[in-house]
Amino acid sequence: MKRNKKIMILLAVFVCVSLGAFGVSKYEEQKELIKNSDEIIMEVASEDVNVLSWECDTGSFAFHKDEEGSWLYDTDETFPVDGEKIKELLNQFQEFGVSFIIEEVEDFGQYGLDTPVYTIHMETESETYEILLGNYSAMDSERYVSIGDGNAYLVKNDPLEQFEIEISDVILHDEIPQMENVEQIQFAGVESEKIVYEEDSENTYYAEDVFFLEKDAVRMPLDTIRVNDYLSTIKNLNLKDYVTYNAGEEELKTYGMDAPELSIVLDYTGSEEETEEEVSGTFTLHVGRSPEEREKESEKEDAEDMEEGTDEAEIVDAQTDEVTVYARVGESKIIYQITEEQYKKLMDMSYDSLRHQEMFWADFSDMYQLDILLEGETYSITSEMEDDERNYYYKEEEQEMAGIRGAIRGLTATEFTDEEPTQKEEISFTIYLDHENYPEVHIQLYRYDGNHCIAVVDGETVAFVERTKVVDLMEAVNAIVLD
Repeated sequence: MKRNKKIMILLAVFVCVSLGAFGVSKYEEQKELIKNSDEIIMEVASEDVNVLSWECDTGSFAFHKDEEGSWLYDTDETFPVDGEKIKELLNQFQEFGVSFIIEEVEDFGQYGLDTPVYTIHMETESETYEILLGNYSAMDSERYVSIGDGNAYLVKNDPLEQFEIEISDVILHDEIPQMENVEQIQFAGVESEKIVYEEDSENTYYAEDVFFLEKDAVRMPLDTIRVNDYLSTIKNLNLKDYVTYNAGEEELKTYGMDAPELSIVLDYTGSEEETEEEVSGTFTLHVGRSPEEREKESEKEDAEDMEEGTDEAEIVDAQTDEVTVYARVGESKIIYQITEEQYKKLMDMSYDSLRHQEMFWADFSDMYQLDILLEGETYSITSEMEDDERNYYYKEEEQEMAGIRGAIRGLTATEFTDEEPTQKEEISFTIYLDHENYPEVHIQLYRYDGNHCIAVVDGETVAFVERTKVVDLMEAVNAIVLD
């Protein structure tokens, strides 16, 4: 009896060992099916694909080509699809390479391929492809993929990195062209002005002036830096935040684009990126707010005029509401939202905003004489050219002009005005220039109040300037003539 029991125990142990050995053998066999590889498992030319769709946790997206080869969004064919973006998605499958192959997979679930995170579907004229994206292997820093051939793969480039997008990422946005030279700017709406580009103009004494406001056949010089800053605001808008991509009449009214507050038309020249050939064109930008926003502005103006005793909270609310602003390129059906800061910069395009703020802005190297009238006395500073450099003299003594130059340059507008001066002239001076069209510039500075003077340039009232700047000029003059 004891002998039989012992035999049974030994037999049971043998069976367990055999089963374990068989399991290890099968495990080793399964391990041998995993191998390194640099195989290309899929080669699909992006231009051959006519259908592309994918499903993920954020939704389903499907696109197809029309007869002309343009991509359309299945859900809404009016949606402007960026064909280049679709091409980027497809390019990764032109040579879809792997680093590991797991052959004859029995349990795709262990790789997350039974319920994939993404399913990508492609069709050409003759083939259909389906790519399943499974778990991400943190150890290998790669993703498991199946293409329906019974194998699982670890891929070198994770398709999820490019396919993890929203529909807004494939919209064909309006592009702002490369405008190297802007030859004309036409404004319509709140302002109806025209700015023209002209080099070597007879309408200025400063060679750097190339932009001019044209009004009543007269061209008035503008500050090139200020105009270029304004143009930079347009060039750097980066229109991406769209509110509608298929605006009809109702949407145009809703977003204030049926009658924009401001329309900007730029005539420009530039160059093609690929060919570098010069091109010319016209770019139009419309800017505005909704009717509701304009009504808010009216309420704000009313709030500022409220009588004392009105609830201050109401006034603050009316004055601090955020402004929502929209932009549209030409006749595009896409309407974008832009920031309040961008809106303010675009609307700040008046002559006073873009003109020179200095009362005198020429290069002082062109000045060969300076006559100054101060306290009833006239002082004359002359110059001579010596070794291609202009030296200045007062009563035959050479003078350092940095103080006077800096003080003249400091005479800038705090506010432009056409108000005629009525008080005492503090100081006036005439700058004589080595310039054919502008031989001299005459500037008079009149007291206005304790803080400001009125500047009159060549007989025309121009602006208020800080009185402290006028005093600086008077002191700089006295430092020379009273020395």
